[in-house]
Order: sequence, then structure tokens, then C-alpha cells
Amino acid sequence: MPATQMLDDAELEALLEGGEADRVERKAGLGDRHAICETICAFANDLPGRGKPGVIFVGINPDGTPSKLEITDEVLRTLSQMRSDGNILPPPTMTVEKRIIKGSPVAVVIVYPSDSPPVRYRGRTWVRVGPRRDVATLADERMLNERRLSAALSFDQRPVRGATLDELDLRAFEREYLPRAVDPDTLAANDRDLEEQLRSLRFLQREPTPNAAALLLFGRDPLRWLPGSYVQFLRLDGTHPTDPIRDQKEIAGPLPQVIRFTEDVFEANISTATQITGVPTEVRRPDYPIEALRQVFRNAVMHRTYESNAPVRVTWFDDRVEIWSPGGLYGNVTPESIWKGATDYRNPLVAEGLKVLGFVQRFGVGLALTRRALERNGNPEPQFDFQPTAVSVTIRRAHA
Repeated sequence: MPATQMLDDAELEALLEGGEADRVERKAGLGDRHAICETICAFANDLPGRGKPGVIFVGINPDGTPSKLEITDEVLRTLSQMRSDGNILPPPTMTVEKRIIKGSPVAVVIVYPSDSPPVRYRGRTWVRVGPRRDVATLADERMLNERRLSAALSFDQRPVRGATLDELDLRAFEREYLPRAVDPDTLAANDRDLEEQLRSLRFLQREPTPNAAALLLFGRDPLRWLPGSYVQFLRLDGTHPTDPIRDQKEIAGPLPQVIRFTEDVFEANISTATQITGVPTEVRRPDYPIEALRQVFRNAVMHRTYESNAPVRVTWFDDRVEIWSPGGLYGNVTPESIWKGATDYRNPLVAEGLKVLGFVQRFGVGLALTRRALERNGNPEPQFDFQPTAVSVTIRRAHA
């Protein structure tokens, strides 16, 4: 069933009254949010392979009677945020709405099968086995991996021909990524080798050839395989692109290293003014809040197209900072919907990896955090230029 096809009231009633048990969950309220998230994860994995959405009825007791839960905007908002708070990876496709079922208001969460299983909640893969949810076995995960291989892969999940496991810093993967991506109990209980671990986290397909995401996140030299995977930093002495160059850098390496180094460069270039407002009170205000630069830059790295040979470009003028990223808006994100928190992922595995490593706290809120940081610091609103093949963001300096 396409993700855009909704279930009508008759279909929902049929499921609620005892339809396919592996597609239905009833919850009286929001008391156990972890259980709801685990169920979302299990429905997204669709272990039985039905290719049909699973439905969570919130406001319905286990016996099918209404629980009299008031379906408020806050309830719907809480359920919707479970998709994008970064705990379920990759983010599932789901809808949340208030429906009237058999005369009673119910919050209906419809979760569609993922094109990129296995889906994990807080590092653990959940599946549906009949009417109950359970942690996936190794055989379950292998089945989900095989199912993913039959679907079209995003660019970052495609094997990079010619690359081998020797191109990866496996110690960094084992030491920094695995403990964050897989919950401790699961990690301690399994005896998979690193190749199997890489495959279970979707960095390998059938053959031991790393994909683009693996090279970007753990590669010893990603630039060798993805020529545009670097950042060009340029500091100009003036406000025009032809003004003299004060500093320039080309920053390459695995994405965690690139992000950390580039943000260190940002901090080194920020100037902080001190105002004495009384004795002994002083106010220190930077010309740019680091949080705003960080959010825009990380979005540029995460959402850019890596099929391009062009780098992310950061140009630092005397009166503004411009961050340019190759690749226009992607999927269902438009110049209008982006301000409403719309999200879509050109590089879903890269986005997941950056979330696991702590560079993304929550998906879909970067622009809001940017605007808030600028407003608090006294900077003008950010300016966005959405082109078919690139996105540019301009952040202007705070007035002294």
C-alpha cells in the first residue's frame, strides 16, 4: 500500500474489531510511551511481509472498548513527535490523526512498512510476532536485510565499487558507533563479527563492499571515493567575493572529523564584543551565535548530494556568513513546507549515522533552533536561497 493511501473508517473498524493481529495495537492512553515507540518500530519492520500498514489505536482499551481518553492537540503532537525525535531510526513513515471510530474519538497512528529495514528504537530492532511485539532474532534481522536489498537504495546506501573493508576505520566503528547504535544488552548478547555488524546496520549489502555512508562516516579517505565530500572554507577581508583572502582551508576526512574541525574554525573566527552595563556587570555578545552556524552547517553536510563533485562552501565576509550546499530541496520538502518542520532524507543512512554520533539531537528542528539563536543574539533573520541544484543560507552579523 502506498504511504499516501489512507485507511477509511470501515477498514479501521474492521481492524479494530479483530482483524489481522500483527497489524493492530490498542492503547488506552499515553502511559507507556516506550511501548508505543516499540510498536511503531515493529510495524515499520513488517516482519510478516504483508506490505500493509500497522495501526495503533490510542484511546481504546485492550478489549476494544473506548478508554474515554480526551484526544487533544497535545496527544496528537506527542504521538507525531515519536517519528522525528531521533529515537526510531531510520525515521518511519506514519500518519497521526483524530478519527471517530464507532462513535468515539480515537487517535489513529498508521505506520507504513519501511523501505529500509531493519528499523530500530533506541538501538534495538522490534518486530511483530502475531499479537505481540518482540526483539528481532538474528534470523529476523537477516530476513529484513534481504528485504531491503530488493528495494531501491538511496545513493548513500549503494555499494561503492572498488572499495573494501580496508578503506574503513573499523576501530572507530567498533569503539564510537556500535555502542551508540545498538543497545548494550543486544550488543553483549550477540557474537557477530564486525562484518556482520556492519551489515546489520546497513553499511554493507550482500558483498563486503562498503557503501557511501560507511565511507563518509568511517572512511580513512572518503575523498578518494567521493570527490565532493569536503568543505571549502574562505574568509574574506571585506564584503565582496573579490575582496582579499584572509584565510582559506579545504577540510576533508570522515564526516565526524570534518564537522568538528569546521566548527572549531567557526569558533576561531567569531568575534565577541564586551559591553559594560554597570559595575561590575558586563555583557558579552558574539557577532554570530555558534548554535546558528552549527545547525545550518550540519544540515548542509547531512542533506547535500554526494553525487556532486562540488564541496559544501562556507564563505565568511565581514558582514555575513554564507553556507552553500550542492543539491536542492529533496522529496516532500518545499520552500513552503520546510518552515513547518517538513523532513525528507536524500541521505537517510548518513542522517541516521550523524544522529547516532550525537551531531543531531532531533530531526526537523534545525531551522527553528537557528532562528531562535539568531533572534536571541540580535542577528537578523537568516536568508535562504532555494535553487533546483543547491541551497544557500546567509547569516548576517549582529549589529554592535
